[in-house]
Amino acid sequence: MTTIHPTAIVDPAAELGEGVTVGPYSLIGPHVRLGARSRVASHVVIEGCAEIGEGCDIHPFANLGAPPQHAGHKGEPTRLVVGDRNIIREHVTMHCGTVMGRGVTTVGSDGFFMVGVHIAHDCVVGDHVTMVNNATLGGHVRVEDYVIMGGLSAAHQYIRIGRHAFVGGMAGVNHDVIPFGNVWGNHAHLEGLNLVGLKRRGFSRETINTLRAAYRLLFAEEGTFQERVDDAAATFAGSPEVMEIIDFIRADSSRPLTTPQREI
Repeated sequence: MTTIHPTAIVDPAAELGEGVTVGPYSLIGPHVRLGARSRVASHVVIEGCAEIGEGCDIHPFANLGAPPQHAGHKGEPTRLVVGDRNIIREHVTMHCGTVMGRGVTTVGSDGFFMVGVHIAHDCVVGDHVTMVNNATLGGHVRVEDYVIMGGLSAAHQYIRIGRHAFVGGMAGVNHDVIPFGNVWGNHAHLEGLNLVGLKRRGFSRETINTLRAAYRLLFAEEGTFQERVDDAAATFAGSPEVMEIIDFIRADSSRPLTTPQREI
């Protein structure tokens, strides 16, 4: 059964799934789709062309589907698509895409977006992502699965953050971050691998040791970086995790790669 508080304003054209609840003083626009069993607390605004998945928990003063903060946006019909079972805490903002970009901002499933998180236009956020208080993504950022972004961290427009990476609190990230990487500082530099996250997610000791050996080879001082990438690809061709890093490095990108600040 769908439950709507008498003070909430839900446009008749909005699509609400079975078991949705909408709390006091919340506003749901005409082009919004809310998946089954999603809970909208008080004072939430969901507007624009926004599709929210099933079982999401949206806390007070969140704003989802607002127009992008882009000077070139002229009110074109762009979208926000959010997956299932996300926890979206107070004052989180997720904006629609732009016609200059993908036209859609995409957020995966099973994420935890803490107070004040901002996801800008045209971003792609994967599954099981955690963004701690006031973490911010600029436009067109790609955040892959299982990434954790610490409090007050920020990602520059167009960067990529690979799977299972960890971004430390207050880090300003303006270069791409390799999968499994651990970056800190302003501006962020690579501090090694996200060993804590790898252990928590059940990666074997053998896999972690292989990743560490590949990391040392990739960021050693000998030879050029391209030579080290090629050597790592040949040496660790049998490791899907290492090859994920290699593929990430070799992929086209508009941003440089985050590297260590000191010798490893």
